[in-house]
Amino acid sequence: MTRPILVTGGAGFIGSNLVHFLHESQENPIIVLDKLTYAGNVNSISSLVNGQKITFHHTDIGDRVAVHEIFESANPIAVFNLAAESHVDRSIDKPAEFIQTNVVGTTSLLEVALAYYNHLDDESRSGFRFIHVSTDEVYGSLGPTGLFSEDHPFEPNSPYAASKAASDHFVRAYHQTFGLPVITTNCSNNYGPYQFPEKLIPLMIQKAIRGESLPVYGDGSNIRDWLHVEDHCRALWSVYESGRVGETYNIGGNCEMTNLDVVHRICAALEQSDVQVPVSPISDLITFVNDRPGHDQRYAVDTSKISAELNWDPIHTFESGLRDTVNWYLDNQMWIDQGTDGSYRLNRLGLSERTEVSSHE
Repeated sequence: MTRPILVTGGAGFIGSNLVHFLHESQENPIIVLDKLTYAGNVNSISSLVNGQKITFHHTDIGDRVAVHEIFESANPIAVFNLAAESHVDRSIDKPAEFIQTNVVGTTSLLEVALAYYNHLDDESRSGFRFIHVSTDEVYGSLGPTGLFSEDHPFEPNSPYAASKAASDHFVRAYHQTFGLPVITTNCSNNYGPYQFPEKLIPLMIQKAIRGESLPVYGDGSNIRDWLHVEDHCRALWSVYESGRVGETYNIGGNCEMTNLDVVHRICAALEQSDVQVPVSPISDLITFVNDRPGHDQRYAVDTSKISAELNWDPIHTFESGLRDTVNWYLDNQMWIDQGTDGSYRLNRLGLSERTEVSSHE
């Protein structure tokens, strides 16, 4: 019998896309675990859960007893850990929540995985992998040239990046100290379907079709490397199948672009679609706003290691990938409405004045 794969954070953006990828390309049953915080949307995978191949658990990775029971009953061959708080602006407002999920939660998951691994027989132990999915933001900010390699020192500048860096360190420690067979990946900015509309691309789409201003931080010159989420999912499977235990692999789209250029391209894609926007040209909605505190200037990762070792390279161009992404959000407005419960109204986050201790943190 083919053993199942456990995906934590499987109702989030990258996690749900990974679940779709695994469902379409692999025979393994899939166990999805998600806390369903604001960015987790079970509707992203609901069409799949109705079948017999996928089982969903509404569970926090920090709930050690519940997660242990899932491991014992499912007997997974692999864990893909995508459970994380991931929005930099929210981490500025409430850093403690990022520490709790990304650091404490990941460590709790590692404890359960290690206990499970230690009780496997030799054959099962040889095939087990713990794939930890992280971000290029742990490396800090680049100047106008150069790329982040896997051995670049960690220099996180936001509470989000710091929490992910800490989780990366704990994953490494559980391999070096306890022998848990882990592999870590650090990816660049993902885009594609099922992304909560607080992130740049879906946020600009939603604001544009409403005729609202399109807020661009600073002068829009910050540079990101853009990776289509389907390419990311292919890379994660390659890492699981052929990656070296204890290693780190950077995953990027080899597509650097300023934030302002991305917004202009979104406007152009919308103008080429059938959607009616009350302003023309749509780019007239672009408004420059105060920059994010500690805003990293440039991210770009060196993907030569995963390319050489695992024969993986991105296949999506940004032009076609963005066009497909824009059309997906235009065609799935109901998913947007179902995923936003009214607490988020496309408003800017990360503006909290942290001059005193908040009573709810």
